Amino acid sequence: MSDDGRAAITDGYVAPIAGLLALVFALMTGITAGRALSGDPADVALPVIFALASLAAVRVRQRSLAARNGD
Repeated sequence: MSDDGRAAITDGYVAPIAGLLALVFALMTGITAGRALSGDPADVALPVIFALASLAAVRVRQRSLAARNGD
């Protein structure tokens, strides 16, 4: 991405950050799951959203690693 042949700044940072985000969203899913299971049915939406965000972060990480490896 630069003119002088150096790698772009974001080359090595996307996968670790996406992995950490996936972990955080998975932890938040687990933390809110107890309240959702024992409470109002409307409380189920929050853990589901966190789980979907975690899966999206894992997918971004996989795509980033595949792009870096050239697959």
